[in-house]
Amino acid sequence: MSADTRTAHNARVWNYWQGGEFHYEVDRQVGEHVAGMIHVIRDIARADREFLGRAVRCLAEEHGIRQFLDIGSGLPALDNTHEIAQRVAPESRVVYVDNDPLVLTHALPTSTPKGAADYVDADVHDPDAILRAAARTLDLTEPTALMLLGILNFVLDGDEARAVTHRLLTALAPGSFLVLTHPTTERDLGGALQLEAMAFWNANAKPPVTARGADEIARYVDGLTLLEPGLVSCSLWRPGPGEEPMVVPQLGAVARKPPSAGE
Repeated sequence: MSADTRTAHNARVWNYWQGGEFHYEVDRQVGEHVAGMIHVIRDIARADREFLGRAVRCLAEEHGIRQFLDIGSGLPALDNTHEIAQRVAPESRVVYVDNDPLVLTHALPTSTPKGAADYVDADVHDPDAILRAAARTLDLTEPTALMLLGILNFVLDGDEARAVTHRLLTALAPGSFLVLTHPTTERDLGGALQLEAMAFWNANAKPPVTARGADEIARYVDGLTLLEPGLVSCSLWRPGPGEEPMVVPQLGAVARKPPSAGE
């Protein structure tokens, strides 16, 4: 399948906002229009990426996680999941999942000899297909970090989004983790700005997107144990010493699936 250069696509526009090079003129046009409607959009993109780095380092360093299933990974950027994890533990294994043709064209991660990094062409709406493909690289009987950064917002039906999350988590071993970010409508985080911008996006780009309130996003981690500081603006999740990050309307959390009895 070839990339559609006539319609803006999320992976490419997101890459544009992050300062990447994998985008077309239509992506830049839509990206600039959205940035004019929600002036913090580049801050959101940057905060989401920085959250990924902190979360992966935390799980690799503090919790010994050596497997990562990164769904909706988008286009390659500085410090991808496998690079961060393998700096901590060279044996780390990472599977990226996306269904954008341009993403798959550039999906050539270089892994350490001891580890693995692979891409899967699959859609978040089909979790069983994702799990079957991921099992070729990952041992899902061992703890795994499920990375759902900015992807459940493209599953418009809330019940389906929760069902997808539940299906993926159910297949993972006890002691696995969910790493989540999601745009929010919470007004104290500036979420009201996103609604008009998302309406423009849905009329001019793909796939369609939605934001959700904190209470609804919190339901994705039902039954899991949240790591401190819980579900917060992703920029505020364990920032570095001395950092004073800007609050952005993108919630983030890291939560653990209960371990087996006796652990």
